[in-house]
Amino acid sequence: MTPGAIAASPERMRRLFDGAEDVLPLWIAEPYLGLAPEIETALQERAAAGWYGYEVRPETALGAFWSWMGTRHGWDGAELSTTVSPSVGTSIGVLIDRFTEPGQGVILQPPVFTDFKPLINRAGRTVVRNALQLTEAGYRMDLDDLAAKASVPENRLMILCNPHNPVGRVWSTEELSSVARICAEHDVVVVADEIHADLALPGFRFTPFARAAGGSGVAWAALHGPIKTFGLAGVCDTLLITDNTSIADAFRTESSRLHLTRNNVFNIAALEAAYTTDGSWLDGLLEQVAANVTLLRNGLPDGIGLIPPEGTYLAWLDFRRLGMDVPELAAWLASSAKLALSPGHWFGREGAGFARMTIAAPTRWIEEAVARVGRAVRRRPG
Repeated sequence: MTPGAIAASPERMRRLFDGAEDVLPLWIAEPYLGLAPEIETALQERAAAGWYGYEVRPETALGAFWSWMGTRHGWDGAELSTTVSPSVGTSIGVLIDRFTEPGQGVILQPPVFTDFKPLINRAGRTVVRNALQLTEAGYRMDLDDLAAKASVPENRLMILCNPHNPVGRVWSTEELSSVARICAEHDVVVVADEIHADLALPGFRFTPFARAAGGSGVAWAALHGPIKTFGLAGVCDTLLITDNTSIADAFRTESSRLHLTRNNVFNIAALEAAYTTDGSWLDGLLEQVAANVTLLRNGLPDGIGLIPPEGTYLAWLDFRRLGMDVPELAAWLASSAKLALSPGHWFGREGAGFARMTIAAPTRWIEEAVARVGRAVRRRPG
């Protein structure tokens, strides 16, 4: 695979990155590596079947997911409701609609995944910012501020990113339990986007919000699926998991009304194949990401920092010491460094001065990215 093979359409690249040419595209949050062989084989065999009509999703597909979660994370799906959803955004949009009213608040923890804010705004709800705090020890939740925001009666729902995109935190059990306790006390529904659950780096361990929330009484839903782990965002469905009957019933009612669960023969094959692999491909991916983290840590030039990632395959780079404003930094990255990264302000104003780089990529790509940044820094006047 070459960088050009994973780039977005040339038109979109030009629009997002000021028409820059010859940029190295490392901005989309997916692995820029070949698929797990088992998944490729499953898709090829399904395509070779020669018929693509209606197909019922087998029970073995969801069973494969829970077997995977039990093996990788020690999480048991017993007594939990698991429902197929076309996407994380679909699940969040439905839950915003069903558990809040127009004008009410939805709590976010910026800088955070770019799609959350538009989902809230387009639903006619209000974004409530519980900004993360950047300390010498890395990003931390502002739990006092969360308690204050959750205590406002109009704020009815919180979107939690666990592990966090883009800052790379893998939230601890203690942090998640605090969120659960606060939100339970104020009747705030928690929607935990856990799509990066499989991507905790060595030395860190993913904790399902469900486990941390146990006994708190908080209403919650967790969003999962193989799309980030295995690079299947263009193929696979996702899953909505909850122990709350009201949430499960509301989502299934809306899914039925909008016909959200019509099956696709290829995503059925890909999902089950992903969750029945032996895990070796994922282990190799995590080793590759960890090696690329080390490469960045040792190779970035003075003036550019790396927030040490605990999970995901996203590096959160700190360019603030270069002293550029938001438009200047975005233009410099594309035109001088020749890198298509996600500018930090896309994730909220708290991300100004940062940029997100996908590092689930061959080492030579990351080496090239480091070299381009170094050359661009050296060319800067002064």
